[in-house]
Amino acid sequence: MRSLYVLTVLLCANASGAATAPTYYKDILPILQRSCQGCHRPGEAAPMSFLTYESTRPWAAAIRDVVRTRKMPPWSADAPHGQFANDPSLKQEEIDLISAWVQAKAPAGSASDGPQPLQFVEGWNIGKPEVEFRMPQPYAVPARGTIEYTYIVIPTGFTEDRWVRLAEVRPGARSVVHHVIAWQREAGSPWMKDAVPGQPYVPVKSSDDPTNSRGRGEYIAGYVPGRQPPPLEPGQGRLLKAGSDIVLQLHYTTNGSRTEDQTSVGLVFSKLPPKQRVVTQPIANRSFVIPPNTDGYQVAAKLAFSDDAEIVGMWPHMHVRGKSFRYDVADIGSERRTVLNVPKYDFNWQHRYIPSKPLTVKAGTVVECSATFDNSKNNPFNPDPNAEVRWGDQTWDEMMIGWVDIAFDARKAPERIFASPVIRSSAR
Repeated sequence: MRSLYVLTVLLCANASGAATAPTYYKDILPILQRSCQGCHRPGEAAPMSFLTYESTRPWAAAIRDVVRTRKMPPWSADAPHGQFANDPSLKQEEIDLISAWVQAKAPAGSASDGPQPLQFVEGWNIGKPEVEFRMPQPYAVPARGTIEYTYIVIPTGFTEDRWVRLAEVRPGARSVVHHVIAWQREAGSPWMKDAVPGQPYVPVKSSDDPTNSRGRGEYIAGYVPGRQPPPLEPGQGRLLKAGSDIVLQLHYTTNGSRTEDQTSVGLVFSKLPPKQRVVTQPIANRSFVIPPNTDGYQVAAKLAFSDDAEIVGMWPHMHVRGKSFRYDVADIGSERRTVLNVPKYDFNWQHRYIPSKPLTVKAGTVVECSATFDNSKNNPFNPDPNAEVRWGDQTWDEMMIGWVDIAFDARKAPERIFASPVIRSSAR
């Protein structure tokens, strides 16, 4: 019925002009609110705002062009493999509406026909945090140069375990913050033992990398531009243990001006113990060596389960040589199935894919992540096709991580859920 409506709109617009064409307030604004305004508003990642007709109208033709090619809104998952609750993709009838609107010279229509403006949160998106942990001192980001991944340890001072229901990382200077991950370091852990609390620390040992060994650091929350923290479902929580520290992993990029950043982490706690504990696990392969001038180089890693659980999120991560990424699930006695396929990985848009329904895994289930890299001259983002590429923090290095958000019985420890640490498959 919707497609018939769009066809009628197009025919009427051609026959009688803009009076019967789609209008901004009635037809286009609802699309922008659902799929565009999260980034296209002041202070967010997009360079232009789509909050009002006046700010949107100059971009009408450009909007039509990028939605026709499905360049926008950005979404990299291959449709046949999985359905995702946070998919912002436009339906074909929505694309047709935008095209008809532009063809009719983008009329505004009546504001009374439109939905109420979205109320975006100024400040914390999770509401007022019960506890806020802030970097003790601002970090001075120089105008130019390369900055190594920097870590800052912040003691929580908690004397009892707490269940985190909502968590958010808020950078102080978004213009220079590429990403932030907040990790938990349990009391007595040797991880980053040389770091002085509150002082910037640049690791010199591979053992300080939180993806190097399971259990070294547990994910709490993260930040990437234009993406809000995914909320946990009712009855879920992340365990923050007594005596733990929060470790911020900060990736800064220079922008030509000296800037100071003072990032914060806000937490809201569950009033009652949750039924499910959520842990974010990296399925990573650090041992690859990508040869020079090579396209389609494959790297894989696996994670085996020894108890029942649910996969509630997937987040592939590579750098600029990343070409594709896939998650496959193999259950005992069942056919292997692809649950997420990203055929055209884009380093600039690192999505967290939230399944519409949790993916059930049982004892014996294996999740395999498969990645391909393009280290050839045909990759326009390749900084040096003649280089041999290994694991490293900077974008001219590479990474292969398939993050998975896993929910399981809160009475069980993570060590009972995973049969073994990540199994690194051979690269080829």
